[in-house]
Amino acid sequence: MPAKRRALRPSLLLFPLGLGLGPVVAGFAGWASWTLRAPSARAADTSVAFAPRGPAATPTAPPAARVAAPVSDPALASLERFGQGIERLTLENGLRVVLASDNSAKTVAVSVTYGVGSRDEGPGQSGFAHLFEHMMFQGSEHVAKGQHFTFISERGGQLNGTTSADRTNYFEVLPSTELPLAMWLEADRMRALAVNAENFENQRAVVKEEYRMSYENSAYKTGLLRLGELIFAEYPPYTRPTIGSMQDLDAAKLEWVKTFYDSHYAPKNAVLTVAGDFDRDEAVKLARQYFGNISKPVPPRAVLPEMPAKVTPRKDVVNDTNAKTPGFYFGFLIPKSHTPEHYALELAVSLLADGDSSRLEKLLVRDKAVAQQVSAWTRDYVGPDELAVTAVLTENAKLPVVEKLVEAELEKLANQPAPAAELAKVKRRIRSSFVFGLQTNLSRATQLGQYESCYGDARLLARELAHYQAVTAEDIQKAVKKYLGAERRQLVEVLPVDAPKAPPVPPAPTATPAPTATPAPSAKPAPAQTAAPVAAPKPPVAAKGAKP
Repeated sequence: MPAKRRALRPSLLLFPLGLGLGPVVAGFAGWASWTLRAPSARAADTSVAFAPRGPAATPTAPPAARVAAPVSDPALASLERFGQGIERLTLENGLRVVLASDNSAKTVAVSVTYGVGSRDEGPGQSGFAHLFEHMMFQGSEHVAKGQHFTFISERGGQLNGTTSADRTNYFEVLPSTELPLAMWLEADRMRALAVNAENFENQRAVVKEEYRMSYENSAYKTGLLRLGELIFAEYPPYTRPTIGSMQDLDAAKLEWVKTFYDSHYAPKNAVLTVAGDFDRDEAVKLARQYFGNISKPVPPRAVLPEMPAKVTPRKDVVNDTNAKTPGFYFGFLIPKSHTPEHYALELAVSLLADGDSSRLEKLLVRDKAVAQQVSAWTRDYVGPDELAVTAVLTENAKLPVVEKLVEAELEKLANQPAPAAELAKVKRRIRSSFVFGLQTNLSRATQLGQYESCYGDARLLARELAHYQAVTAEDIQKAVKKYLGAERRQLVEVLPVDAPKAPPVPPAPTATPAPTATPAPSAKPAPAQTAAPVAAPKPPVAAKGAKP
């Protein structure tokens, strides 16, 4: 169960409940930040195309929020200027490029977002999208295994990748002079990743260990996986967890993995984003130089079906050897993200569990002391989404009692409008989270790439905050009443159980020591056989001096 009591608003966070490689390689280039400011005049062009784009990809002006943003709000005004400075273009091979220039810090972030996630996995392939997040760091045609990390860390940069149901992204943050290196590295693994038996077996074992650490050996996490299965029981694309099934990974074949790579890792299915201190013309030139000659046809992505009209409520009980006290999850299938009802439900989540003064925190943790922690979130999927509320109980609390208390708070949200002061507090917290969440080159690059890949226009990011600010108390009431009733609820109860005890180890038999052998005369040792080092390719011009 999530450890934080604050509500999770994945749309406002850098990486929404996705899976990453773990610790990143970090240096001084990692988190340079600045305030939102007007972009340079040269970056003001909002659309340049090297090749004609299809009707669905034609740049359009971002839609206005339902309520006009107050001119006096400096955050919204600054975001508007930020959006005007975002440039979008498409190479002849279909690669979409998003540029967001700002020279406040001498760093640059490069992100490549692929339109592939767990929703794109076929039967028996659960976990493939996440597996490739690992495989993409195992070397490519001109980059030996481990060199991707070496090239970045030796320049004081950081890198990582994350996977969600809808997309997979990879990114680097480097000094701005190293932009050619980042472009070259990303292009090489897009063109020719080292998908071989050694790397596949190695990373399959790594993912299985990640599953054991993050789920099998973590309290309440198996219950979380079960919740997702129940919420999306009527919506197959999101039924599979991103981490995948260990049975599917065990049964996977190398040729399946190669086919998955060829089907999804191509320019037409990718977005290259550059954010930070760079020259626009140089960035475009590098994109064409390193990515422009990659030609890999890919099948069209499957269109997501509509949200099912009817949802069947279900309940399940999960026994957890890692849990010390009971806990439970309420889960609901809700409309897709970036819709008016979804914005209203996100504010409902914040009212319930965002911060020490939130309703469930005050009621369950502070006043009645029946819960150690509470949390609530949405996943922000491109298709129908998940909303969950969870609580870890105190030692003497009873599940039926606490579940009734949470149910009563949901009914209260549906029947009574939130007081103006409480709603204003929640909106201030959202405003702060959103603006501070775009401080860094890295956050801008990854968020812009996600918006371009998932929603068709990176500039929509600049208008996102206005949609939250436009939500009314009545909007929240209507959405909660429509989607968060008991007749649509999935319930997973997590019960602690004692772990089976290992049988006692019998004492080892006492053995009679063998006589000491007389050592043979020492022979001159053979000279050590040192393997010849693998020759590394010459990095781009700006990356000279790299050690293989």
